[in-house]
Amino acid sequence: MTRTPLSLTEVEELARAAHATQTDKAGRPYAEHLAAVAEGVRTRGGDVEQIAAAWLHDAVEDHVLTPEGLAATPLTARTRAIVLAVTKRPGEPPEAYARRILGTPGALLVKQADLAHNADPGRLAVLDGATRERLTEKYARMRALLGLPS
Repeated sequence: MTRTPLSLTEVEELARAAHATQTDKAGRPYAEHLAAVAEGVRTRGGDVEQIAAAWLHDAVEDHVLTPEGLAATPLTARTRAIVLAVTKRPGEPPEAYARRILGTPGALLVKQADLAHNADPGRLAVLDGATRERLTEKYARMRALLGLPS
């Protein structure tokens, strides 16, 4: 029996509940980042499946949803594939991570929106200098590997 995929509202509710106790590096509710990435995907012309993936883009990586839990969630196969593509794996070289993103239809736009929000000067400004510098270099390297503008 095929289940109807979750609506965007239901995906948002799932993501907010899954990340409810998390905060970002600046101490802000993590759901703010998820909302910003989803909005970034939308404003860049992303479709419903990409926006859904944006809401869930860190769920597996942050261990709030297991790969099995993701597989059991009523999402389209493409949405699940995008989430798994943008999920960093322990010890994975950045080059392999970038290849997986580039090889998964729809994933690059989600990662682009994620990087844009992560590298937002306002978000980075509240971090200590060493962390800000490390993350700025990390995000610039990933943008280069993905062929995205600086």
